[in-house]
Amino acid sequence: MQERLLITGITGLIGGAVLDAILALPTQYDITALVRPGTARQRYAAFGERVRVVEQDLADIAGLRKFLEKNSFDVVFHIGALRGGRSYSREVFLRANLMATEQFCEYCMKHGARLLFCSSVGVFGAIPKELPAHDLSPRNPDNYYHYTKIQSEKVIQKAVLYGLKSAILRPAITYGPGDKGFPYKLVKMVDRRIFPLVTKRIWIHLCHVDLITQAFIWLLENDWQPGLALNVADREPLQLQALVHFISRQLRGRNYPQLLNVDPGLLHLGERIARKLKNELWTSRFELISHSWFYEVLSTFETMDLPQIFTIPAFQNVIDYYQK
Repeated sequence: MQERLLITGITGLIGGAVLDAILALPTQYDITALVRPGTARQRYAAFGERVRVVEQDLADIAGLRKFLEKNSFDVVFHIGALRGGRSYSREVFLRANLMATEQFCEYCMKHGARLLFCSSVGVFGAIPKELPAHDLSPRNPDNYYHYTKIQSEKVIQKAVLYGLKSAILRPAITYGPGDKGFPYKLVKMVDRRIFPLVTKRIWIHLCHVDLITQAFIWLLENDWQPGLALNVADREPLQLQALVHFISRQLRGRNYPQLLNVDPGLLHLGERIARKLKNELWTSRFELISHSWFYEVLSTFETMDLPQIFTIPAFQNVIDYYQK
């Protein structure tokens, strides 16, 4: 009998890549995917008839509960979430990110299903309080998105004590074709010569989409201890300056101009202003390019059979997507 899988977030970078990888496996699964009502069909049409797509808003807790009561699944990939910077109320963030996770926990405990949860290294804050951040590092709810991920992890790990078989993966900022988040915007700003490259060493740690995808596939195909929680990012961090120069060379054949370097104090001033205005999106943007952020991932590579991916030259996939 085919295992029955439920997956959320298939219209996003990670969820879509995970679903593609599952469909490419020699083992066949009975797959159901949840998408937000009103989602344009072309955003998931590539999966064809191999996946049953159901319109269900994760923020509609009563509707989600009814859906789960009427269906049966062996594995739940909970990857979908409202990301930070979106113009939703805190109540909607809470319902879609935390309360929906509670529903999946309750369902999996009741039916003995496995829960594979996509969290975020944002549980340590945009800028971790200690480097490299590891599983025991302090949590920092510096924005509401991060708060919902921290609380979701607490709900899951508490449920593990009562029999839930779950695993948590925390990807760093993920890059790959099809996404227009921080990595894409970085390429765009470097190409337009408007990126404020700070004049000090900033270490950053990104995650290739293939890496987090293979981590989820490993969880699907292998046995593991309930409560497993791992950070997922490229094999090593790298200097932001090195990445900016790499992007510039690939696009324009030369390093980024030194004349466009800026003093760290200017970015810190922008960060303080954004924080005073309570603008979480701009606060995060200033933080990410003026402070170091990287994570302990050795245990992840030791536990899973993951490819050894290094951001340079792997970041070429974002540059190629931008050029197209």
